[in-house]
Amino acid sequence: MPAHMKTVRRSLPVTAAALTALGLLSPAALAAPGPSTSPSASPSATPPASMSSVGGARLGKPGTQVDLAGGAPVLPKDLTARSWIVADAETGDVLAAHNAHWRLAPASTLKMLFADTLLPKWPKSTKHEVAPSDLAGVGAGSSMVGIKEKETYTVHDLWLGVFLRSGNDAVHVLSAMNGGVPKTVAEMNAHAEELQALDTTVVTPDGYDAPGQVSSAYDLTLFARSGLQKKDFREYASTVRTKFPGETKKDKKGKTSRESFEIQNTNRLLAGDSDVEVYPGIAGVKNGHTTNAGNTFTGVAEQGGKVLLVTVMNPAKDEHNEVYKETARLFDWGFAAAGKVKPVGELVPPRSAAQASAQPDASASGEAGGTGKAAAGTQPVAGAPASDSSGGIGVAAGITAGVLVLLAGGAWLINRRWPLPDLVRRRTRP
Repeated sequence: MPAHMKTVRRSLPVTAAALTALGLLSPAALAAPGPSTSPSASPSATPPASMSSVGGARLGKPGTQVDLAGGAPVLPKDLTARSWIVADAETGDVLAAHNAHWRLAPASTLKMLFADTLLPKWPKSTKHEVAPSDLAGVGAGSSMVGIKEKETYTVHDLWLGVFLRSGNDAVHVLSAMNGGVPKTVAEMNAHAEELQALDTTVVTPDGYDAPGQVSSAYDLTLFARSGLQKKDFREYASTVRTKFPGETKKDKKGKTSRESFEIQNTNRLLAGDSDVEVYPGIAGVKNGHTTNAGNTFTGVAEQGGKVLLVTVMNPAKDEHNEVYKETARLFDWGFAAAGKVKPVGELVPPRSAAQASAQPDASASGEAGGTGKAAAGTQPVAGAPASDSSGGIGVAAGITAGVLVLLAGGAWLINRRWPLPDLVRRRTRP
């Protein structure tokens, strides 16, 4: 088994307070202009001449944006996606992009925003009996995990259905638990705005095609980066296969039993396929496909201590698994080009983080003789394997060091790095 499949990390828990205190202090982060085009589920064949400049002016320009320095490899020549982006997941530097802010149908990659919005709502062990109304409105031809009415599932089961099988049925059940689809959509739109994902308009929580529902490669990358701060998000996104509860049945004697069945992640860079190998260092995130969106994918991988996010939307080349092949080529380029290219933009932090970093520190300016306070301490804990329901796939998580720097005089300086916890690693148990 490749070494990257056996890596086990240690982790530090990330508190919500710590995350909201982190961010890049930049004009784009503090006063990001809105998109210049109207949402459309059927965009033109060419990108608008002017798009959003969130993250930097170059990201709002059509075409490929990259600054190659000496020794930097050239971009792959066989990229056909309408839009793509390669970014450093930790620093937020955008290494290269192509129509990054083009508003396109997102398909099930929108489930990253759904998960980032709703994951904190319930403990994993929360149980819910599915009512017929929970599944109302699931679109025809939707991807399904196989949820049955009047059966009881844990929240853990439902999230596995969302991440592994892209189950629209699981999304609708969780939305019902959250007060309904309209409330969930409103919360997703509000969270997108908080993340400064201003290209995004949510109409359906599962990414099913709907008039006016759009996002962009830039926004999808923001969703992935935000979601990956959450341990549960990392665990679900990296799970290759697991057992899912089936239907309760009665035998001739009236005795009931409920068997489970195996589900496998549809992310081909994580699970592999006949013409796609598991990508070295891959740890998620989410794929999607609809008629309007074509194939979409956001992935995260680590090699040599560098963590990259790549999003690819709607390759024009009609070949099996093309979205994964183009993603893999962009990952290869990104790892080879890291440190050899000048960033063409940045992934902005959430609004709350940007605002927190912009507040003057009384102790730094000498006012009131303030004393700097350290962030709440966290102690390292060993990465724990997944529960038995993970089908033998173990996980471990961690966080990069150097979040905040304590200066002489007790003042805190917000580090430019918005830390991404080390990624969940897949490990086969003996």
